[in-house]
Amino acid sequence: MGKIFCKLWQSEEVKILIFGLDAAGKTTSLYQLKLGEVVTTIPTIGFNVETIDYKNVKITAWDVGGRDKIRPLYRHYFAHTDAFLFVFDSNDKERFAEALDEFTRFVNEDELRECVILVIANKQDLPNAMTVEEIEAKINEKNSIKTQTWKVFPAVATTGDGLFEALDWLKDQLALKKTLGYFRKNEKDTTTVEKDQKVVRNVRNKFEYFRDSLLKVKTLFWFKSL
Repeated sequence: MGKIFCKLWQSEEVKILIFGLDAAGKTTSLYQLKLGEVVTTIPTIGFNVETIDYKNVKITAWDVGGRDKIRPLYRHYFAHTDAFLFVFDSNDKERFAEALDEFTRFVNEDELRECVILVIANKQDLPNAMTVEEIEAKINEKNSIKTQTWKVFPAVATTGDGLFEALDWLKDQLALKKTLGYFRKNEKDTTTVEKDQKVVRNVRNKFEYFRDSLLKVKTLFWFKSL
């Protein structure tokens, strides 16, 4: 059990790619998460790389430029990616179809098929912004996502609203994914999470049991220290 606690509770490092069309709010989102404030930005040429320490997780975030000339180079960043964050400008309805095509292409890249997907519906403060439900419906209509875990969060990158809630969800999904992989490896179970919901429930129960056990141990030590 001690080894399992070490695996589940030690500080982790993850790699997240941030994609989206130009002017969607990728860089603004990145620096809100990094610094908690608005940073004056110019269109990204190439990429920005930042490390974000968040709740015992070290995130290396690659903000990849969204201009047409940069897009063919994207696949050079795909290796060893744990998750990708796609930013939609929910107020730009004229380019939404283009953004959705780009999103679908990423989802179906071989090196990203195991990634957790976080979708940011940015610029929700604008009066004509598409709702989360509308964006989810468009993604489902296009049948973009086959097996990956994904969720859409409303956000306003300039204020940070919604970004940290989205990052909390992503962090939890990555922790669960690692936990599932750990138990499957040690139980010699080769079935995938998507095809065997029984395995998922079993692993969730184990994870919750270990978490509750750890909390009890912490409480016991706290009382002894009084």
